[in-house]
Amino acid sequence: MTRPRAASERFVAQLPTRARSRVTVIHSPLLEIRPLEVQVATKGIRGLIFTSANSVNAAVSLGVDRKLPAYCVGPATTGTAKGAGWMAQMVGATAEELVANLLQLRPESPLLHLRGEHSRGNVAERLTELGLTTFEQPVYRQRLLPLTPQAEQAALGDAPVLAPIFSPRTARQFADVWEGSAPLWLAAISEATADPLRTLTFRRLKIAKEPTPKKMSKAVKKLVKHALRVEGAAGAD
Repeated sequence: MTRPRAASERFVAQLPTRARSRVTVIHSPLLEIRPLEVQVATKGIRGLIFTSANSVNAAVSLGVDRKLPAYCVGPATTGTAKGAGWMAQMVGATAEELVANLLQLRPESPLLHLRGEHSRGNVAERLTELGLTTFEQPVYRQRLLPLTPQAEQAALGDAPVLAPIFSPRTARQFADVWEGSAPLWLAAISEATADPLRTLTFRRLKIAKEPTPKKMSKAVKKLVKHALRVEGAAGAD
């Protein structure tokens, strides 16, 4: 698992019991999430946009006003925002859907998109160009990490390794740090995430039908089944 530990544990817990029972889970986060030491000015802002649970957690640590409505991508981010005290609603499963749905909803603006230092989608720029004034501010840093010793050992073994990859940046890092002879089975949450992984030698690369945890879970379930049938041995996730 290449996501930060908490997110990885949530994902593993959502996998079907049979799939979990057939793998050994190795946690090797490739990104470390740290809140930035910044001031978030919300005077005049009429609503917040969260596109990841990391931005919600950073906003909590920075004391961002929780009286503002929050417009979120995906159920996990929405649930995190609600749990932290925001009046949050999910307005799309992806950044593309969020932009389209906000343009239909036309909430009071300006809005403020709280995001990581490295972000895709140009949410604020696109909304503003289409008439819904939106500002943006990075509130957390994503520091790249190497594989853990346990993950490196698995990479050098002969049991199949199954790696779910959840972002293009994580995919680029995985492609950079992966060195090993183990049969590699990859699940990518999107086409953009899959692209950097194509430089690797792998047995199979499966792309989730939609960029959601539910569809990624299905992709991983199928890969576990196929990998065990092809390789004939239990692998590492």
